[in-house]
Amino acid sequence: QLVESGGGSVQAGGSLRLSCAASGYSIQRKCMGWFRQASGKERAGVANIDSNGITTYADSVKGRFTISQDNAKNTLYLQMNSLRPEDTAMYYCAARFYCAGGIFRPDEYNYWGQGTQVTISS
Repeated sequence: QLVESGGGSVQAGGSLRLSCAASGYSIQRKCMGWFRQASGKERAGVANIDSNGITTYADSVKGRFTISQDNAKNTLYLQMNSLRPEDTAMYYCAARFYCAGGIFRPDEYNYWGQGTQVTISS
């Protein structure tokens, strides 16, 4: 089970940190990702971290977002800085067994959280 938290409403330029607490399995050796879905749009990958700690980001968030994980807490994080109105979306964490390609393809992920809403005002 994956449970996200940390969403909210902030002004442009602000920051938020999303958390995704996992239970039932360890995220340490999983391929973990953050996705977002804006109203009327398809779900899109934002950031990914593999079992070796290698991170990948969508171009739209590079330099502003940081994905990390705390294996002791079995929790995934997404630090979001310099937020923009276009970052407004429902944010989801997701897990799959291996990062074997298609890391930003939602249909490659086996487990999903319920999502947390992020709203950025201008």
